[in-house]
Amino acid sequence: MPTPLQAKCRVPHPPGFPVRLGGVNELRKYTPTGPRYWRNDLHSILVMHEPEIIEPEALERELSPSARKMRMLRTLVCGSRYERAARATGAKVVAGVDEVGRGALFGPVVAAAVILPEGCRIPGLRDSKQLIAEERQRLARIVERRALAIAIEEVDAETIDRINIYQATRMAMRAAVCRLAMLPDHLLVDAMRLDLACGQTSIIYGDSLSVSIAAASVVAKVYRDGRMCQLDREYPQYGLASHKGYSTPEHKQALLAHGPSPLHRRSFRPVAENCLPWD
Repeated sequence: MPTPLQAKCRVPHPPGFPVRLGGVNELRKYTPTGPRYWRNDLHSILVMHEPEIIEPEALERELSPSARKMRMLRTLVCGSRYERAARATGAKVVAGVDEVGRGALFGPVVAAAVILPEGCRIPGLRDSKQLIAEERQRLARIVERRALAIAIEEVDAETIDRINIYQATRMAMRAAVCRLAMLPDHLLVDAMRLDLACGQTSIIYGDSLSVSIAAASVVAKVYRDGRMCQLDREYPQYGLASHKGYSTPEHKQALLAHGPSPLHRRSFRPVAENCLPWD
């Protein structure tokens, strides 16, 4: 018969059964030491494995560059300090400008310009990439109700291939600003300057820092996602409704199987690699 101490130390697992010990993600196997698989030494169980301490720097190094960037973006506060700074210089009408689809393999690059009233606050509004689709759609509806002016412009894949994606993005942004029902006297632009005469502030990570740029980001993203769902019905073989034209494994596999469509950006390497010589 086992002693009271042995009874408490019984291991309710058969030999070789993997278990977690010490709250760490490591699997150990119990080795039976008796007919009922109990351990005679309680201390050997308690100190079988010391918790491993992992330095935060080591965890950070294990993250991919995109994961590190998203973690950093979540620490930024999206507010109206850039709007206030523009108005402090005399600006009366401030527009936020942003684009979406710059890195996609298919379809247009889309830009939006949004003018919000002074002091406008929209809880939850931030960079569209950090929001799930349902939240983007909800926030886009709020922006549409509260904005003083909104304009959306797109530049197609053919033009992107002809003048390059950087110039196409600037073209879409400039056209969106020019289509606004109100003439802005200051622009807040996400990491870019435009060939326009009005005052401008180019803000790195602007869609995570400026409420006006975030509003443009959300509006443009919702619009472009809707366009991709429409085009998915014309080109169902590419799965556009799910990846929205971006360079996912699914999209690359479809390109390999079907070749590029007329709306693919042939100047982008993953598309060019799947073009036939006579295309």
